[in-house]
Amino acid sequence: MRKKTYAAAALFAAAAALSLSACGSGDDGGKPIADVSAEAGSGRAATVLDKPFEKPDLVLTDTHGKKYDFLAETKGRPTLIYFGYTHCPDVCPTTMSNLAVARKQLPKAEQNALRVVFVTTDPGRDTPAALGKWLKGIDPDFTGLTGDFATVQAGARTLGITIEPTTKDKNGKLVSVHGTQVIAFSPKTDKGYVLYSEAATVDDYTKDLPKLIKGENP
Repeated sequence: MRKKTYAAAALFAAAAALSLSACGSGDDGGKPIADVSAEAGSGRAATVLDKPFEKPDLVLTDTHGKKYDFLAETKGRPTLIYFGYTHCPDVCPTTMSNLAVARKQLPKAEQNALRVVFVTTDPGRDTPAALGKWLKGIDPDFTGLTGDFATVQAGARTLGITIEPTTKDKNGKLVSVHGTQVIAFSPKTDKGYVLYSEAATVDDYTKDLPKLIKGENP
C-alpha cells in the first residue's frame, strides 16, 4: 500500500473540519464532506502520519459496567480506536464489521494481542448493555466504551476527530455526527502512526494488521 505523509497541523485541521459523517440522517449527510486520509482519487485507505498522535487519556465505562482506563488497558498493545454509535445505519457497522472479518484472518496469538476499541458518540442511548449487545453481534472480543459525552468529545479531539452531541434531524430522527477515522497505535511506542478513512476495506485491514501488530507501518 502506498503511503503518504501529512503535516500534523494540517491533518488536525482537515480532520476536524472535513471528515464528518451524519450517520442515520436519511439524506446526503451520510457521506463525509471530504476524505482526509486518502489521496484524492487514488482510492488509498491509509495515511502514515509524519508526527504521530498521543493516546487519549480516556477513562470510561466498558460493556460490563466497569471502569476502563484506555491508557493503562492498551499499554504496549497494538490498538485500533474508532468513535461511532450503535444506531448508525451505515458507516459504523461497516467499519467494525470490516475490522472483525480482517481480525479473524490473523493467527490466534495475533488476534489475542490486538485491541479494537469502539467509543460511543451517543452515550445517551448506548448504555453498557446496549453497546455490549451490539458489539457481540460483530465481534465479542471488541471493547466498547461509553461515558460522559464531554469526556468522549475531549478524547476524540486529541486525535483530530470531531464529534457533536446527538440531535434530531429535520425528520425528527436522532443522529450523531462524528468523524469516521480509525486510528492505529503502535505496540512499540503507544503512539498513533496510521489513520484509516471509511474507504478502508476488509482487504486493506487484512493486509495491514499483521504489520500494525508488529509495530510496523503499512
